Amino acid sequence: MAIASTTLPLPSRISVLICLLVLGALVEARDPFACDPKDATTPNLPFCKVSMPISDRVKDLLGRLTLQEKIRLLVNNAAAVPRLGIKGYEWWSEALHGVSNVGPGTKFGGAFPGATSFPQVITTAASFNATLWEAIGQVVSDEARAMYNGGMAGLTYWSPNVNIFRDPRWGRGQETPGEDPVLAGVYAASYVKGLQGNNGDRLKVAACCKHFTAYDLDNWNGVDRFHFNAKVSKQDIKDTFDVPFKMCVKDGNVASVMCSYNQVNGVPTCADPNLLKKTIRGLWKLNGYIVSDCDSVGVFYNTQHYTSTPEEAAADAIKAGLDLDCGPFLAQYSEDAVNSGLLNEADVNSALANTLAVQMRLGMFDGEPSAQPFGNLGPNDVCTPAHQQLALEAARQGIVLLKNSGPSLPLSHIRHRTVAVIGPNSNVTVTMIGNYAGVACGYTSPLQGIGNYAKTIHQLGCADVACADDKLFSGAIDAARQADATVLVMGLDQSIEAEFKDRTGLLLPGRQHDLVSKVAMASKGPTTLVLMSGGPIDVSFAKNDPHISAILWAGYPGQAGGAAIADVLYGITNPEGKLPMTWYPQDYVTNLPMTDMAMRSSPNRNYPGRTYRFYKGPVVYPFGHGMSYTNFVHTIVSAPDVVAVPLDGRHHSGNTTASGKAIKVNHAKCNKLSIGLQIDVKNTGSKDGTHTMLVFSRPPAGHWAPQKQLVAFAKVHVPAGSQQRVGINIHVCKFLSVVDRSGIRRIPIGVHNLHIGNVKHSVSLQAAKL
Repeated sequence: MAIASTTLPLPSRISVLICLLVLGALVEARDPFACDPKDATTPNLPFCKVSMPISDRVKDLLGRLTLQEKIRLLVNNAAAVPRLGIKGYEWWSEALHGVSNVGPGTKFGGAFPGATSFPQVITTAASFNATLWEAIGQVVSDEARAMYNGGMAGLTYWSPNVNIFRDPRWGRGQETPGEDPVLAGVYAASYVKGLQGNNGDRLKVAACCKHFTAYDLDNWNGVDRFHFNAKVSKQDIKDTFDVPFKMCVKDGNVASVMCSYNQVNGVPTCADPNLLKKTIRGLWKLNGYIVSDCDSVGVFYNTQHYTSTPEEAAADAIKAGLDLDCGPFLAQYSEDAVNSGLLNEADVNSALANTLAVQMRLGMFDGEPSAQPFGNLGPNDVCTPAHQQLALEAARQGIVLLKNSGPSLPLSHIRHRTVAVIGPNSNVTVTMIGNYAGVACGYTSPLQGIGNYAKTIHQLGCADVACADDKLFSGAIDAARQADATVLVMGLDQSIEAEFKDRTGLLLPGRQHDLVSKVAMASKGPTTLVLMSGGPIDVSFAKNDPHISAILWAGYPGQAGGAAIADVLYGITNPEGKLPMTWYPQDYVTNLPMTDMAMRSSPNRNYPGRTYRFYKGPVVYPFGHGMSYTNFVHTIVSAPDVVAVPLDGRHHSGNTTASGKAIKVNHAKCNKLSIGLQIDVKNTGSKDGTHTMLVFSRPPAGHWAPQKQLVAFAKVHVPAGSQQRVGINIHVCKFLSVVDRSGIRRIPIGVHNLHIGNVKHSVSLQAAKL
């Protein structure tokens, strides 16, 4: 069966080819940003000498800049310094799931009409596939470099978003890897490695993990992100909110971190030296720059009234460790801050040393771009067949099968020759790429994808996702009566959940529920509900409706989303995705303020807790849920029963938990301390499949511990009837530790229960003084 085309239409391809021929020389001859060999005055300056260490080059350049020139380099639209042969530069580009034109640094047109648009991050996170995340990063950075060479993009990309999807109503949850800190951290490190490349200190593009920290509210019930003060315990900061950022910096070696709009415990994040200087740069050793979210410095002066003068705000931000302002504020007020003694020029130098070093690591001070690594990439390296195939593969891996009664899926080519394709998202294109997207290479809508397998009868049923009335219901019901099978493509879009827009509840909008139930009741054949959304939806009615035989969650599946959905419906792809967030019932949010940041439940104040780690109440579908068209059985072949945790000898393990001791992580010898498991995965069904294996740990009971936490995950392809062995290593200090109420990470001594599917294994951790 043919796969739906995701390439540009023929006229577009011809025009791209003409542009290629015309612009070929132009792409190769992008003018150098600095140190142009054709400019007799600059190549001999020390900051242009590639053979010198970057720190020496930066020091030389700083020594040549006037204070006024320095100030104009503190903002995203950094000014040119013509007398030193340095051009202006726009720092703000985005690449959340493909090169994006959000932000002024990147634009489409001419030889670059579009770029590969991968599924939204929440969807790719559902693949639990770190290799895939890195591969997507490699493709995105290839296309970004090509567009930079063509004068259409920058080299500094403010992606990924690794905030925790703490509350299911958050409009930007779609941009994140979900609710689990370890999943988010592995995603961050993997995507960043793909973007930045593996050439030592040299950068392919510079990535940025954002928004630091405890940022997960946009606009809820009259409270917006510009005014919000997130009150967060030390415990929750350390064991939830900090984790993905720490992994991004330490494991991913990211070149930038962005601070957020909100305050944390009364201090704006972009003015907090404890967060920026002490934590990101001090404890985690960031090798790169810290940037503000756009206009954050202006926001904490104008909106939060944190300082009494704008000069104090500029000084506070730079002294706290901010290196670059997305916005004009630092360019407007930093010089007066220096002249009035609030700020030293040395502080400005420190900030610029970090941004200039990143530009040098990107090769921007190395002269002719075409002679450098990646200098040969151009228009023919964007939207390539291989890149578009990866976008399709990512969507296939991210789709989650939530329900399959019977089983009714996969559909049959023989029995289901006519399919009613119904719903406001049934023929969408731009909806599939979510937010922070660019211009896609081309689209395959769900209707087009299903049309490659069967004759379709198409009815919208609702004019849009708001589904305000039932005027289009009758046509949809008639279509379902005629067809051999019915596929309803429902859910959300950016009008319901987005930046600046948090959801009010978790139910399907408007009359969608009504349409689904009526169509399913009338349908001649099996009815499948396909949901597009970033956040979870309470579809309890569909889960419990015997007329709805299957439910798929497709997230926002990218440019090839419709092809991927059809491939799963017809069994060309065996679904392998798992939910990266809990699907709560509507009751969960009824009396739960988004503004309450506590992760742990508190029965005495009737507070339910958040995410699968701390919430014990009823769910529609749990974190990690996802079915397959086959069955996998786990057997633990080898695993230790007891693991000694060596202490460094100078410390006794004080502070008991309910079940014994809990050793401070910094008192243990952590380096190679890991638990190795060997697990056999057998495919006992009749279809080949890829198994997504999640390993959870249930720590010894105690007030500090989550009820369970994800400690490892792996992917394994297992042909029908065969078996594969998987090795898992769990770093004890990183993943089996918990955080106490003072924010100190500790290893609980005692029995840790590991859960892999239905299989459990107990490991006893014991302290051993060396």
